[in-house]
Amino acid sequence: MSLVANQGLRRLSVAALARRVGLVPSGIYRHFRSKEEILTAVLDRIQERLLANVQAAREEHDDPLDCLRDVLMRHVRFIREGRAIPRLIFSDDVHAGRPDRRQRVLAVLRRYTDELDALVRVGQRQGRIRKELDVQTVVMAFLGMVVPAGILWHLTEGGFDVTRHAQRAWKMFCAAVAEPQESITP
Repeated sequence: MSLVANQGLRRLSVAALARRVGLVPSGIYRHFRSKEEILTAVLDRIQERLLANVQAAREEHDDPLDCLRDVLMRHVRFIREGRAIPRLIFSDDVHAGRPDRRQRVLAVLRRYTDELDALVRVGQRQGRIRKELDVQTVVMAFLGMVVPAGILWHLTEGGFDVTRHAQRAWKMFCAAVAEPQESITP
């Protein structure tokens, strides 16, 4: 992924990858038949990391809003660690002439949004997230805190403070989706 981040997808080659990890190209071919298999493995790794972030947040928090906030901050860390991810997900080089890869990227995103959808539904059942809100719209608003900020962070080569943005955006998001809690009067 660091090769893609630094050189772009077009310049990724088995030979460059082999040099990077200290092998000869034939060593790479023992594990992957082609550059295509390498890219598929990278997409699989992205999916694993996104889903692991959701699972870790679920294990650490009972409250669905706390869980969503944790997922947000884990996603921000993932963005900061993985400059190659926007290049892979949004690159025409990944999709052009490759409907199978386009479908694979879409499957990764759908699987992630399905997990976020489940968190929102739990929040609605527990009375923490407003029941009248459309679940998919809440999930898209959640992703709206992350994706544009990640693109700005990437385009500014880290100049955009994606962490500060997420912290501020979370307050607005939470105010919009949280079920107002009844105040206790003495």
